[in-house]
Amino acid sequence: MICIHHLHMHFGGIRAVDGVSCEIPKGKITGLIGPNGAGKTTLFNVIAGHHKPTSGSVYLDGEDVTGLPAHELFARGLLRTFQIAHEFSTLTVQENLMMVPGEQPGEQLWDVWLRPQRVWQREAQVYERAQQVMKFLQLDHVAQELAGNLSGGQKKLLELGRTMMVRPKAVFLDEVGAGVNRTLLKTITTAIRRLNQEQGYTFCMIEHDMELISQLCDSVIVMAEGKVLCQGSAGEVQADVRVIDAYLGRG
Repeated sequence: MICIHHLHMHFGGIRAVDGVSCEIPKGKITGLIGPNGAGKTTLFNVIAGHHKPTSGSVYLDGEDVTGLPAHELFARGLLRTFQIAHEFSTLTVQENLMMVPGEQPGEQLWDVWLRPQRVWQREAQVYERAQQVMKFLQLDHVAQELAGNLSGGQKKLLELGRTMMVRPKAVFLDEVGAGVNRTLLKTITTAIRRLNQEQGYTFCMIEHDMELISQLCDSVIVMAEGKVLCQGSAGEVQADVRVIDAYLGRG
């Protein structure tokens, strides 16, 4: 689904991403691990259009999308979540979901005036999809709650739900388990696994919880100092001496 070739992202003299080449297979869950400062989030930001790379290329489903801004990548089906949830805190959970799909006719004033039936029909479709997503993620009981009042784990579920509103090709999850209690983490883990197995979602996830990585990921990419250190199954990378020295430690 994603092919990355010799990708560089430099900030002055800092090589945050330094010649990364890797692939994220279609229909799989890929983990991205490494020590703090390894370049993981910067790599996400480049792929998702938040930074234009210094050099190199990114392909999405065979299409060169290098340097495209985030909104264009969104339209092509590449979405991401954030380590710190980016909810619209003064909107309800339902409203946070319903505002996601692009090009809704209600966004155009002349459609509201001249074609109200078209606006209502599309809004009914979006509303129905939001209900399905909330039920899937067990958020239906907080549908009318302001998103800013949710717990950290519920906000992570809401971010995942927003990606479900548009049937994406690939979803990048940035530390989806960070700060989440074990009960909600199980709900998140189950949702990710079901989306992958039942609906064919392609996921790539940054995560420090190796137990979560082992449970979910088909393969794991390890980064250190802006480079790819190795790639393999969770068991293979945990046994790799380079990964132990650079990240896991020998405790």
